[in-house]
Amino acid sequence: MKVKLEVIESSCRSGYHKKGDSFLVKEICPPICQELWHIIYPNLFVLQNGGSLDYGDSKAKRFRVKCPDNERVVIEGYIVE
Repeated sequence: MKVKLEVIESSCRSGYHKKGDSFLVKEICPPICQELWHIIYPNLFVLQNGGSLDYGDSKAKRFRVKCPDNERVVIEGYIVE
């Protein structure tokens, strides 16, 4: 399964991630900083293997994570066909 990652908000200290950036993840890690990828990967793995995640008050095939550097970047991931 393919998962699309979209940068929803960004005040990235290094300027590496910008609002509106998107990545399509099939098998290989996209160009995302290591700290943020560490937060994304467990959720991505669940979606790529057919699972659902807690999303608000329900379960969904999507997730939203925040950068561990004071939540400077917010990324949303979801399944694409």
